[in-house]
Amino acid sequence: MTGRSLPRRTILRGLGATVALPLLDAMTPVFAPPARKGKAPCRMAFIYAPNGKQMDHWTPRGAGERLLAADLPRISQAIAPYVNDVVMFSGLTHNNGRALGDGPGDHGRAGASYLTGVHPRKTYGKDIQAGISVDQVAAQRIGGLTRFASLELGCEEGIQGGNCDNGYSCAYSNSISWRTPSAPLPPEIRPRAVFERLFGDAAADPALRKYERSILDLVLSDAHRLKANLGATDRRKLDEYMFSVRDIEKRITAAEQRIVEIPAAARSLATAVPGDFTEHASLMFDLMTLAFQTDTTRIITLMLGIEQSNRAYREIGISESHHGLTHHRGEPEKIESCVRINRYHMDQFAGFLAKLKATPDGDGTLLDHSMIVYGCGLSDPNRHEHHNLPVVLAGRGNGAIQPGRHVRYGKETPMANLFVTMLDTMGVPVESLGDSSGKLEQLAGL
Repeated sequence: MTGRSLPRRTILRGLGATVALPLLDAMTPVFAPPARKGKAPCRMAFIYAPNGKQMDHWTPRGAGERLLAADLPRISQAIAPYVNDVVMFSGLTHNNGRALGDGPGDHGRAGASYLTGVHPRKTYGKDIQAGISVDQVAAQRIGGLTRFASLELGCEEGIQGGNCDNGYSCAYSNSISWRTPSAPLPPEIRPRAVFERLFGDAAADPALRKYERSILDLVLSDAHRLKANLGATDRRKLDEYMFSVRDIEKRITAAEQRIVEIPAAARSLATAVPGDFTEHASLMFDLMTLAFQTDTTRIITLMLGIEQSNRAYREIGISESHHGLTHHRGEPEKIESCVRINRYHMDQFAGFLAKLKATPDGDGTLLDHSMIVYGCGLSDPNRHEHHNLPVVLAGRGNGAIQPGRHVRYGKETPMANLFVTMLDTMGVPVESLGDSSGKLEQLAGL
């Protein structure tokens, strides 16, 4: 009991591999005051689902503010086990996603304005212009505290040039993260590439896969030395963490082996990712969990699909284009397919919440110490509506957020107000973002 502690930035090294560690008890000074013991950073993530939601199957039915599982309709029922960990919002709007004189192009504007609150310039040339997104505002201020300032991930390939929506560049539809007003950050959709980024150059060594070796094999000596100086609780935490890393590694390899069966002439970037959406999304969410758990980054965006996505979800028996189905013109069969797709996306999000809630982090869990926004840039996609957007905020933001509620705001409340409030919680106060008019009240239940 010397009062010394293991540095929070401790990593395992070996032959080019760098494996960051989760928060261990040994990383807290023995004689630290209670307020510092187990203190964890706040994380922030934005999960984007394309093509809006069928709002009558999304919005809670209850009239009261308290969120009850029984009040959740089919789509949002997916997060019923976590009603006490989330805040659902009604009334938030992106006015700058509307035409404002620019004519058609709601999908392009929905993607570009989602995290920026800015109306994009209508162009499909090199002169694209939107705004700095909320994640990058935070990354530019606190990104230096972690190995990576931010991660931009996705589950669907999208191009960054050309005309994708009535004169709007594909960059607007295919990216939600913007480093500068003219520099979108394309998402990485390949799980292997994300894994290699997290765990170093050695993870890319073909010999590892050829001989079915693990990245962990390269750091075993370091791990054994570390474990010899840890208490029983920390040894268990380390074992569980390394099991998780190895499990993800195996699943990525298994997905790649299935891809290898595709003829070489037919392979492309699209075939470098799992063909099954559930598998793909689960891998990306697991990688996000590891990145947060190890404090490799505190800021992540994930696009479950590009805006105006034409993906067909054969995993749930739907062979028609998602975007095409959203223009249902009231046809019950198409509406039902849209509801099923919306619920499918929410099921993946619910799985992520389960992972975060099951992962210890200091004096709580990763979910306790995070702010995770799930939502869309459109509400009713058949009408291309940009008001009353479907938005849920999961986590407690290190105690700054009181979950378990459905909070209703007045019509035309800027969604950017939520982002300003989140930035303040992250220790990145700003006067405004996009078309924000202030902070959101009631997040802390005051």
